Amino acid sequence: MGGDSIVSHGTDEGFCLEENFPLLSSHAPLAVRDNLDLQDEDSMMKVGNGLACSKIGGENTHFSSRVDFEVNDRRRLSMYKEILQCCELEIHSNDLKREKQKILSYRPGAWIEQVGGLKSCDYDIPKTTCLLLVGPSGSGKSSLINRISKVFEDDKFAPVRAQESYNSLIGDGTYFLQEYMIPRDSNSICLYDTRSLLDNSHKDENIRMLKRWMTKGVHHGELLVRNTDNQTLRQSLEVKAYKKGYFSSKTRKVNFVIYVVNGLLVLKALQNAGALETEYVETIVSTFNCPFLSFKDDKPVLVFTHGDLLSFSDRALVRAHLGSLLGIPPSKQIFDIPDCDCPATESAIIGMLRYSLAHADRNFPQKSKVMNKVHKISLSLCMIFLILGIGVAMDLAQNRKAHVARLKLKAPRSNPIEWHKIRHIW
Repeated sequence: MGGDSIVSHGTDEGFCLEENFPLLSSHAPLAVRDNLDLQDEDSMMKVGNGLACSKIGGENTHFSSRVDFEVNDRRRLSMYKEILQCCELEIHSNDLKREKQKILSYRPGAWIEQVGGLKSCDYDIPKTTCLLLVGPSGSGKSSLINRISKVFEDDKFAPVRAQESYNSLIGDGTYFLQEYMIPRDSNSICLYDTRSLLDNSHKDENIRMLKRWMTKGVHHGELLVRNTDNQTLRQSLEVKAYKKGYFSSKTRKVNFVIYVVNGLLVLKALQNAGALETEYVETIVSTFNCPFLSFKDDKPVLVFTHGDLLSFSDRALVRAHLGSLLGIPPSKQIFDIPDCDCPATESAIIGMLRYSLAHADRNFPQKSKVMNKVHKISLSLCMIFLILGIGVAMDLAQNRKAHVARLKLKAPRSNPIEWHKIRHIW
């Protein structure tokens, strides 16, 4: 009604790579059915059992009793069903426009929750909310930025903004921090594309890099050279850094983190494909749980890419598995964003940004109470000194007037001339 339309993908071949396996997202539900008949209980149990027997942290899940096994099995199956239920809803085009407008009209601090008796004026709100994208090599961070930018721009022919690597084995990747305003002409939201994380054998190097970004901030064009970089790469990067000349750019404090992973590699690790995929998942677990990436209890939002290369059921399996690995709700904090143009992808991007911006606003630092007290005390002292100064000045002025008056009163009188003593002069 009112021109609103329902988006359906079951018969439109132009939306995704696999028309029968559309996107799964808690914020992008679709009215579709998978070809594998996911309503069938036996099929559901098979996937649930696969989840229950999957490896977590490199060790097989074991249960001490049959009861414990059944409880955990049902819990995992329930989690999987929750993901599947997202597909039973419909996407309305007007809903997408309305939600997109909320992002476009966003201003830092607009979604602050006034809790604990605090108001917006009690927070240190930046002019631009900074979202940092991190993830292992080949996770698709640059592609995700291009996908996000495309959603919020009306110009469908605009060139891509972030340089993507077609072949991660020979591509240079992102060596310099790159800032992207969303949309281009706005200063409310910026995304930062970063250098890829190393494998888990270089855990300390990853922590050092993450700590630097999260504690010292980020600025456009910054080059972070690793200790593991060979001399040839260092020289090449130094030449590129000399040409860039971005070092005068503004440093921004990171307000929230978007962690990006390759869903295809996660699925291969889940199927015990090889040591490379297993190491990839270990890197995800290690770096995702890095304390520098969390804001108190708030862990990063997770995005998995390359879902357009997987079937619908595999994407649901990857999503549920990542939730178990990282201890976050798969239907609320994990977003499936494939590299394809469709309303489901657009809805997932909008939902992910809404989540990220809301949590960034919630975690803006409070203004220092100590500094406020010092400021108030300093102001009070200044007022006191000013009043005392005025009083002293007035007192000095009055004393000066009194002193002048006394001098006039004490001035010596001239003696009368005794004319009889100077008569001889005439």
